[in-house]
Amino acid sequence: MASFFDINNNQDIAAKMKSMSNKKPIMMPIIGFAIISLALVSYVTDLPLSELFFWLDRFFSSVFIVIYASLVAAGTYAIVQLKQQESAKYWQEVGLQAGNAIATLALTFTLLGISLGIGTLSEQPLSPENIQLIVSGLTKQFSMAFMTTVIGLPTATVIRALISIKYQKITAEFSNQNT
Repeated sequence: MASFFDINNNQDIAAKMKSMSNKKPIMMPIIGFAIISLALVSYVTDLPLSELFFWLDRFFSSVFIVIYASLVAAGTYAIVQLKQQESAKYWQEVGLQAGNAIATLALTFTLLGISLGIGTLSEQPLSPENIQLIVSGLTKQFSMAFMTTVIGLPTATVIRALISIKYQKITAEFSNQNT
């Protein structure tokens, strides 16, 4: 049994502590990036943060934003974790699936927005008095539909591309080390 005064045991503990301190938590950079992005968007659009959140909710819906942010975080985490050959295939798959899920989410919300718009249109009789109100509601639903695609598909493409490129780099480095 190793005692507290065993020098080898203490060196092992010190080495483990040092290696743990070198690993940065992945959530901090993601949260920092999100905060900086929101500040930049707020500055560029000249909207206070509360109005920016209202705009995001209006154009994307809260459900889309939460799922989208979770999938982007998973994809980003997979990109960051793709470091070593032993776990590269796993993290590549995680990143590719996150990208595919973002694309599916975007297209699903596109179809949902179109369906809700058409449903709104079919529920009300058209007359000259209410046409402006109906077109306004229809436009709101269609804007959500197309904004989810405009944001989701490029994001999915970027995540899948970064994962594939980084995976190829890691496997190339591994094959070069073995030759």
